[in-house]
This record gives sequence, structure tokens and C-alpha cells, in this order.
Amino acid sequence: MGISKQALVVEEDTDLFESVRAQMPDCVLVDEVQFLRAYHVQQLARVADDLDIPVIMYGLLKDYRNRLFEGSEAAILWADRIEEIKTICAHPGCDRKATMILKVKDGRPVYEGEQIEVGGNDLYKSVCRKHYFHPDVEGLMRATGP
Repeated sequence: MGISKQALVVEEDTDLFESVRAQMPDCVLVDEVQFLRAYHVQQLARVADDLDIPVIMYGLLKDYRNRLFEGSEAAILWADRIEEIKTICAHPGCDRKATMILKVKDGRPVYEGEQIEVGGNDLYKSVCRKHYFHPDVEGLMRATGP
């Protein structure tokens, strides 16, 4: 139900400017901008400027190591406007703003490793800074699931 549209899967060699120019949509929506390369984000900036097509991007700013994703960093540098979608810490009983991503694997917090590992709520939790450094993993997993 609702509006849907076929998505374009972006590969390393995808030229987003040319792909958009070939279709000339009314708007470009990008989900998971953090996974784009910086040059893809620059191509989207050209879409907005040269083709006069609005580009709206969504994604995470930082990874579980508290480092910027390449695509997110580029989006910050090239965006005309940035709007934060606020969320609350997933830790039970905490009402602080979630500013960090905690990775939990095999019941333990993980702070180092590869930037990207495919997983959903079972691996990554949005938490405040306090609970990033001092997580109650058992309580967090009870509150949010495996």
C-alpha cells in the first residue's frame, strides 16, 4: 500500500548523474547514503545543481566505532541542508538522545573491526554516549530483542 518505485542498485562504477539524467525524475530519494562512495554523493550534488532535481538522502552518520561513513561524510560536505532524525537510546529506562551505534555480538559490545557487517537489530543498537561506553548488554537485549 502506498507509493512505490523500482530502486536503482548503486555499484562502484555507477554514474549516478548519467543514470538520473537518462530518466529525469521529479526527485531522487537515497536510502542508506552511508554506503555510497564520496564520488557518488558528488554526482548527486551535480544532479541537484545541473539538472535542478531535488535530492533527498537518508542514512547513518557514524558506524559502531564512532567513525564517519564515507558516504555520510561526503553528504555533510555537499549538502545544502541537513536535518537530524532524532531517536532515543535503546537502553531500558534511558531517555537520552541516541548519538552512537553500539554493536553487540555474542552478547558482548564490539568497538573494533570491519566497518560494515550486514545485520539488523540483532547486531546494532542506537544508544546514548553513556550506554555506548557502559552498556548493560543483557538489559539492552531483553528490551530490544536478539
